[in-house]
Amino acid sequence: MAKKGKKPSETPCKETFEVVPVEGKTPATVVLLLSSPEEDILIKASEAIHTFAEKGDENKITLLGLGALEPLCQLITHSNKLVRRNAFMALGIMAINGDVKSALERIHVIPSIIDKLSLEDIVVHEFATLCLASLSLDFVSKVQIFDSNGLPPLIQLLSSPDPDVQKNSLEIILNLVQDYQCRVVVHEFGGIPPLLELLKSDFPVIQHLALETLQNVTTDRETRNTFREEQGFEKLMDILNNTAVSDLHAEALDALANYLSDSESVQQIHESGGLTRLMDFFLTPNLPEIQSNVVKCITRVAQSPENRKLLHEQHVEKVLVEYLSVEDNGVKMSTCQAVAAMSLHLDSKGRFQELGGIPALVDGLCTECLKLREAATQALAILTHSNDTSAMALYEAGGHEILVQQLQGSCARSVANAAAALCNMAGQEVIRCSILAHGVMQALVEPMKSTDTQVLVNATLCLAVLACDTEARAELQSAGGLQPLVNLLRSYHNEVLQNACLAVNVCASDEPAAVEMCKFGALELLREINQSANRRSSFSELAMISLLNSNLSVKYSLTGHLAFTDIVSDGFYDAGQARAGQRVLSLEELSKKPVNQQRPIIVINTTTEEKTEDDGQKDESQPGSPTEEPWKMMDDVSLQVLVKETKESILPLDDEREQCTALARMVSEAMGGAVEMEKLHEFPWVLHLSELKFQLQSNVIPIGMITRGIYCHRALLFKCLADCIGMSSTLVRGEYNRAWNEVLLLSGNPSSSSGRYMVDLMHQPGRLLAPSTPAAVQYQTI
Repeated sequence: MAKKGKKPSETPCKETFEVVPVEGKTPATVVLLLSSPEEDILIKASEAIHTFAEKGDENKITLLGLGALEPLCQLITHSNKLVRRNAFMALGIMAINGDVKSALERIHVIPSIIDKLSLEDIVVHEFATLCLASLSLDFVSKVQIFDSNGLPPLIQLLSSPDPDVQKNSLEIILNLVQDYQCRVVVHEFGGIPPLLELLKSDFPVIQHLALETLQNVTTDRETRNTFREEQGFEKLMDILNNTAVSDLHAEALDALANYLSDSESVQQIHESGGLTRLMDFFLTPNLPEIQSNVVKCITRVAQSPENRKLLHEQHVEKVLVEYLSVEDNGVKMSTCQAVAAMSLHLDSKGRFQELGGIPALVDGLCTECLKLREAATQALAILTHSNDTSAMALYEAGGHEILVQQLQGSCARSVANAAAALCNMAGQEVIRCSILAHGVMQALVEPMKSTDTQVLVNATLCLAVLACDTEARAELQSAGGLQPLVNLLRSYHNEVLQNACLAVNVCASDEPAAVEMCKFGALELLREINQSANRRSSFSELAMISLLNSNLSVKYSLTGHLAFTDIVSDGFYDAGQARAGQRVLSLEELSKKPVNQQRPIIVINTTTEEKTEDDGQKDESQPGSPTEEPWKMMDDVSLQVLVKETKESILPLDDEREQCTALARMVSEAMGGAVEMEKLHEFPWVLHLSELKFQLQSNVIPIGMITRGIYCHRALLFKCLADCIGMSSTLVRGEYNRAWNEVLLLSGNPSSSSGRYMVDLMHQPGRLLAPSTPAAVQYQTI
């Protein structure tokens, strides 16, 4: 061990004796002599073993093979001081070898070694601790040292006058304090003062070991209190302010970081002016390794709100922004982490923005270093959280475009952070529009397929915020993003599920997106969620309502009810009451099924698909194109005529009641006229519908083609025509093909009462029935 370039002199041995010449005796013979009853022979034999072992690992292995360990382990407890000393010397030198160390672990010699540490023999101390230093690298041996009460004598030996004893003892203690229980014992047995004293050692290796040990033990709160009482901060600052020992600065900062993680310690240092001294050191130009440790120290200190406030008052943001401009990626990465920690303090966000920290962080996004990109995205995500000024600064620096690109990266942390930052920025319309223009909806598709929980949480929330206009939702649908979104409804992670429901709710604002999500099973999943006490939430209930309101065909099939506010439009179809757990098929899926004996699907379509001249030319010019044409709804000319007639003859009527009555009669006439209740069984509606299915070779029938319709057909037609002219009407499904409409009449005619009425479309068309009257009940049930 070197003392500032010089080798320390060895401790002299008071007793001297003639060395047994190994050349004249074989190693095997010398090993045999270790079992001699004569003390003189034992002294010389153990000394010869030590000398032979010092010459290299090959000799140590030879001695191991000859069985030297067992007798040496017995001789370290010999009553003769010289025998004992020489045996320790031989054992300590041999233990450096890995094979010998493994053999020693099986002999369980540790209690005997520790027992002799109390002897006043520096040579024994040196080689006993040398042996334990080697053994303490093994977990089982560390446990044995601790269980044998090895720490108290080792702590005592930290004050030994011999630097080798100090070094060996430090190595053992350092290996042991990797375990929390040992750290507490070091403090309890007075280990902090001698550790701090060793910081002044003339030997750098001892200083390094002492600092590393302090770094471990100061993770304990009580130890930090003692560290403070023993002026530990001042002693570490003495090292930091000494340029001659700059190689110790990194470890000193590590130890200091633990101490400063305690708010009480930081407050006391601040009151004594120590925090200002520390900031001055932080601003001093230094090597990248030291700069990296500086910002790691700041990060540790900034873990509590109180500490962040003090650091802000010391203008720590200036230090960090300067460090963001250094060339070393490691320093930049650590600085980004410190910025993230400090940005939890609201005032620091503004300070970073004022000092130009955000453009510097954006530069970090462009690096090839994955760790730096991850740290930069994390800092930006926290900086922009609930801070429009920082979000605008990031936008002006072009960071949003790079963050969109980050969404497609391979690092899960970077993807999650990028999604969070974009979500924070999207609250401002000008930024949101620009983010959308850079293809964010397509970029979010892959993150929604991730197995990383935080990626899913952030990506779904980002999606929910960005999908607030029709164009964005259409882009997501076109990019294939709706299926992975619906798949997330299967998640049992509360936050993922909650955000997925929120995104579904937003995307369901458009009927095409709602229809496609239903096709992927969104409604069935939401019904299952809403029936679960653990998974149900206001978000899942809202998503369910939004999906149904944007897909009225499915809503009517599942709930059997359309409200006044539910306006049916082209493409609405009545597929009948859905069975429990059964997915409601789309109109296209239903149309492609072979003709069957089940009830027909009734569809509404008031438009006409006209084939353009260009389409015809395209068909002729591409004879090799696929013959299967895209599916489309069947034209319904009869319904178009009814809609026109309704607008021309019903809408101009002044009185709501008169409009309702007239429309009811029109519907009845279109569907076969009035039918007496007693003769209802004679009405040939079933045969008529069967004929239509056969004629069209389809299970789907346009409603205008039905000329013999019963309750359910008439009620649907009434709802369709009423919605066309803005008349308030519900559609309610009953049992046995029954359905009816309720209208809301707010007539100003004094002779007419206002309120809700059920409309008779079957027996006395145009008759208005109060919902609770016997006639209305009979209409619904018979």
